[in-house]
Order: sequence, then structure tokens, then C-alpha cells
Amino acid sequence: MKIDDLLTSFPRVQLMTGETQLERLDRMSGHLGIDLWLKRDDLTGLGFGGNKTRQLEFYFGEALAQGADTVLITGAVQSNYVRSAAAAAARLGLRAVLQLEERVTGMGEPYYRSGNVLLAEILGAEHIRYPVGEDEAGADAALHARADEIKANAGKPYVIHLGAGHPPLGALGYVAGGIELCAQMNDFDAVVVPSGSGATHAGLLTGLRLSGQSAPVYGICVRRDHDQQQARVKTVLKNLADLLGIDAMLTSDDIITTDGALAPGYGKLDASTHGALTLMARTEGIFLDPVYSAKTFEGLLGLVKDGSIQPGQKVVMLHTGGLPALFGYQEELTVG
Repeated sequence: MKIDDLLTSFPRVQLMTGETQLERLDRMSGHLGIDLWLKRDDLTGLGFGGNKTRQLEFYFGEALAQGADTVLITGAVQSNYVRSAAAAAARLGLRAVLQLEERVTGMGEPYYRSGNVLLAEILGAEHIRYPVGEDEAGADAALHARADEIKANAGKPYVIHLGAGHPPLGALGYVAGGIELCAQMNDFDAVVVPSGSGATHAGLLTGLRLSGQSAPVYGICVRRDHDQQQARVKTVLKNLADLLGIDAMLTSDDIITTDGALAPGYGKLDASTHGALTLMARTEGIFLDPVYSAKTFEGLLGLVKDGSIQPGQKVVMLHTGGLPALFGYQEELTVG
């Protein structure tokens, strides 16, 4: 069976504008002493782009196949996922219900009104709130409660779950993404990606291995510590193999996570994260978001520093987008 054939049995809608470019960062490569390339998944096209577009092609494919008229999803207040889902719903003529969780404490007014929140309001999405930030089962249950209300009013809801126990349809988007990357370049020495829900990390890792690429994939922890994230990605990988109907092809040695950039926690910036974000902007004119891609680059800098990435190696970093969140973090990012 061809690799692409593994994905054809799953309903899918086209939300991507096409392949995303693979761009060499010449000045940053010189600065770091490595051969650094950026996979520009910030440029996926729909609704300010970002990596979630790849994942949503499969969720919305299933939603439409089931005849849904409303899609429900949960995430942090400045979640790129829920904003992308609202954009996809608008394009496909569906309603979107976005549940915003209180994952990041101590934030100012722009966090709750600007950035992704503002864009989702422009897109016409319904917002509901969930007061807890680390309760995936509870957040999913709250979505189902709202879905039951929609059903009671003759609606047809479709829930995109947060918990890792559900089939990781979104990870299929990054199986395709890994195949795409290998078609663009297959001689790199390492890949660096953010690792949060585990869908992007596990999907990309699976796509690369199915394509015969054995380079290490470094998952930069953005929400959980090393041990917790290792277990999370392992679960997603198993569920993904089951979903694809293939034997588990990856071992624990394939799952590399590092939490050196995690502090002070999910959605929180420290001087190192701020420095990574500004270094990329002032060296390459490329913006990173404070929650995922800036921490990913901070993690990459750490891998260069500790020797995990050697001088001269060719490295691909996945830029997952999320740039609207910059405006929600204006108080934290303002240069005094």
C-alpha cells in the first residue's frame, strides 16, 4: 500500500491553500552555526493560518460526513485551534461553538479581548467559558453538555475532543505533513516541533517514519513536563497507529521530548522565551507566537547549546503559526 493511500479512507475537506514552503534562514544559520530551515506552517492560508488547519481538514471532513451543522471545540482563551476552527466553520457554512478554558492566570485585559478572541468574534463564533485550565475530561464533558442543548433544538453538533483517549483524527493532518516535508527535502539531520496535545508531534513523526526518514524529531514541551509529555505522545502514537490500521512502528526511543523551554508554564513568557522571539524577529524578520513557536525556537537554541544539535547539521523547525496571539500578549511583550 502506498503511504498516501493510508489517508484516503478518511473524510477530508480542503482547507489548506497548498503545500507550505520550506525556507532556509540564512542569517540565523550563520548566527547559530547550523543549516536551519523553517517549515512555514504559519502560512497555511485560512483565517491567519497555522498548523491547526492541517488537523481540521480531517475533523471537518468527518463532521460534514455526519451531516453536522455545528462544530464544538475547546481550548485556551488565546487558542489558535479554536480560532482556526471558527474560520473553517465559516468557510463551510457551519456554526462554531468555542469553549475557552482558563489555562493562563494573571493576564491583562488584552488577553481576553484581542488576538484570537477578537478574530473569532468577527467570524461569528459562539463563545462559552470553562473555568478550569487542566481538566481535559471536564472540558470535553462540558462540550457534550452544550452539544446536547443543540440537539434538543434540532441541531446536529459535532464535538472535536481535547482528551487523548479519543481517535486522533487531527494527527492525520501531520502524517500528511510529514510526507509533504520529505517530498520537499529528505536529507535533514533533525526536526524540531512544539509538543502540546501531541497530535502535531505524533503525526509528523509517523509521517516521517512512513516516508523512510529516521532523523530525530525533538518535541519541545509547551504544556507538560518531559515525563508527562512522553506518556502523552506515546498514547497518541498508539491511537494513531490503530486509526491508520498499521502495526505500531515506533518505540519509546523515537519519542524525544525536552522541557527546558517550558518554564514558567503554558502560555507564560520568561526572559528566555522573549529573547528567542525577538532574536528571530530581528535576525530574519519572522514573527513567532509566544505560546508555541517562540518556545519551540527557545528549545532549539537549547539543543544547539547542549550539543544535541551539532555544528553544521541541517535542521528543520516547524513554524506552527499562532501569530494573532501576539496581540493578546501585548502587555507581556511591550519593550519598555
